Amino acid sequence: MAGRFVRASKYRHVFGKPTKKEFCYDNLHISRNAWDTNLLKVNPEYISVNWESSGGGAFAVIPVNERGKLPDQIPLFRGHTAAVLDTDWNPFNDRIIASASDDGKVFIWEVPQGFTLHTEAEEIVDVAPVSKLGGHSRKVGHVLFNPAAENILASSSGDQTIKLWDIGTGQAGHTLKHPEIVQSLSWSANGAMLVTTSRDKKLRVWDVRQEKPVHEHPGHEGAKNSRAVWLGEHNRIATTGFSRMSERQIGLWEPGRAQPIGGFTSLDSISGVCMPFWDDGSNCLYLAGKGDGNIRYFEYQNDKFEFLSEYKSADPQRGVAFVPRRGINVHENEVMRGYKTVNDTYIEPISFTVPRRAETFQSDIFPPATGVKPAMSAKEWFDGKEGVPNKIDLESIYDGNAPVEVASDYKLPVTIPAPTPAPAPVASPKKEPEPAPVARVPAPSVADQKSSISAMANKFQDDEESGNDSEASSFEEISRPPQRQSIIIKSPNKPFPIATTPPPGTKHSPNQVSPVRSPGNVTPSVKHTPTPSAATAAAAAAAATPSGTPIEVSLEQIKHLLVQQAVIISSQSEKISSQTNIIQRLASDVETLKKRVEAGSQEQSERIRLLELELEEARS
Repeated sequence: MAGRFVRASKYRHVFGKPTKKEFCYDNLHISRNAWDTNLLKVNPEYISVNWESSGGGAFAVIPVNERGKLPDQIPLFRGHTAAVLDTDWNPFNDRIIASASDDGKVFIWEVPQGFTLHTEAEEIVDVAPVSKLGGHSRKVGHVLFNPAAENILASSSGDQTIKLWDIGTGQAGHTLKHPEIVQSLSWSANGAMLVTTSRDKKLRVWDVRQEKPVHEHPGHEGAKNSRAVWLGEHNRIATTGFSRMSERQIGLWEPGRAQPIGGFTSLDSISGVCMPFWDDGSNCLYLAGKGDGNIRYFEYQNDKFEFLSEYKSADPQRGVAFVPRRGINVHENEVMRGYKTVNDTYIEPISFTVPRRAETFQSDIFPPATGVKPAMSAKEWFDGKEGVPNKIDLESIYDGNAPVEVASDYKLPVTIPAPTPAPAPVASPKKEPEPAPVARVPAPSVADQKSSISAMANKFQDDEESGNDSEASSFEEISRPPQRQSIIIKSPNKPFPIATTPPPGTKHSPNQVSPVRSPGNVTPSVKHTPTPSAATAAAAAAAATPSGTPIEVSLEQIKHLLVQQAVIISSQSEKISSQTNIIQRLASDVETLKKRVEAGSQEQSERIRLLELELEEARS
C-alpha cells in the first residue's frame, strides 16, 4: 500500500540545470593544495576561489556578472606567505572577506569599489589586506563568520584551537581547545552555539562564550574526514562521514542525544568526502561529493531526511559553494544556486529550479530570507546577547523594489478562502397524494366455494338443455385481464412460431396453437366461444379494445410485417436477377474479347512469319 502514495512536497520535482561552457568562469588556476576545504565561497556579488600561485599564497575574487573566459592576468588578493586554505564572506557586507592560510595568519580584505577583472591598465595591481589577525601558532584551516552578530569570526588551526575574533578590534575574545585538529565547524542560527568535528571522531557542541562543550558524543567511525552543518533555526545537526567499512554516511543529530536520530544512513561506497550545505528557506540539505560529479539533495521533514533527487554530471568537482538565499533568481523559480570547480580550470554554476509556469511571485516556495542587518553588535554578542537577524521579503525583490525587511519570526500569512454563501433554499416539490390503500378481498370460505360450484353446475345444465352453443367447452370460460403476449420472431425464410398464453379456463388442444406457414395462412389459434354467463365480460373486453382481442391485434401486426417482408424479398430477388443478367452479359463480352485477341495474335504471328520469309529471300 505504501507504494501507491507519494509524499507531498513543493520541492519534490526540483532539478539541477547546468550552464553552458561559454557562460561559465573559465581560464582559472584553482589551487591544488590537498587540505580538505571547499575551495570556493560565494555571495550574491562575488566568488572567491583559492588560487594556485607562486611566491606566497593568493586567492581570486570574481564578480558574478563577469562570465566567460577571464584574462590571463587578473588582480589577485595577495598578502599571505603560504597557500590560502579557506575564505569566507561577511554575511552582512558583501565586500568584506576573511582568508586563512598555511602561514598561520587570518587576513581581512575589502573588495575595492567597482572591482573588475577586465582592466586596461598596463600593470595589474593586486589587492592588499586591510587587517591581519595573528594568534595561531600553526596553519589556519578554516574561517567562518557568525551568522547573527556583526564582525564575529571563528578560525580553526592546526594548534587544535578555535579562536573567536572581533575583526573590528582585531582581538580574539574566546578560545576553544580541542584534543585534535578540527575538520569542520558550523554556527547555529542565533550565533550562540558552535558544532565541530575533529580527528578524534567526536562531535562537539560548544557554548562558545563559556568556552566549553555542552555536548560531546562519538561521531562517524571511519578514518576519513567528517563534516557537520547546523540546520539553520532547527535544533538539529547534520553530519557526513564514513563507516568502518569506508561507506559514506549521513546522520541527523539532536544536541544532547548520544546517537543520531534513526541511526546513520549509508549513501554509497565512494571515497570522496561529502560536503553538506543547508538551505534554511526550503529545508533542504545538499550533499556534494569530492571527486564525483553528483549532488544529492534531501528535504528535512518529520525528523528525517527525505531523498528528493540527484544532480548528475560526468565532470568531477573538488570545490563547491552555494549562494545565500537572497541571491537566487526568483523570476526563474530558482530555489538554490551552486558553483562547482571543474578540472581546476573553470567554475560552473548549477541552478536548482522548481518546474513551474507562473508569471507571478510564488510565495509558497520563497519564504523570507536572512537579511543583511545583524541581530547584534560584536560587543553585545560578547556580553551574552542572542538573536536571529531580521529577514527580507523576496517578493519585494521580485517586483524590482528595495528589499523589504520583516521580523525574524515572520511567517507567511495563511490565505483563508472566503466563506461560500449558503445556497438558497430550494422549494420542496409538492408531494403527490398517496394512492388509497387497496382493500384486499378476504378468501372465500368452504361453504361459499361449494355454493359457487353448485351454481356453475346448474348454469352448465341450463346451457346444455337450451342447445345454444353445441361447441361450448365442458367448463365455463372465466374472463380475466389478458396476459402479456410472448411473441418470438425469427428470420423471414422460416415459419414464425407464435407462443401465446390463452386465457385461463381455456382447454388446450393440438389444434389451438399451430405454426404459420405463409402470410395468407395466419388465423387466430384459439377460438373463443363466449357463453351467456360471460356475455358481460366479453362486451367489456370489446369496449376496451375496439379493434379486437390482443391476440387478434398481434396477429394482424404479424400479417402486416410478413407482407412487408415478402415485398422486400421480392424486390431483392428482382435486383439479384438483374445483377445476374449483367454479370452474364459481362462474362460473354470478356469471352468475345479473348477470342478477338487470340485471333489478332494469330494474324500477327502469321504476318511476322511472312516478313521473315521475304527477308530471307532478299538476303539470298
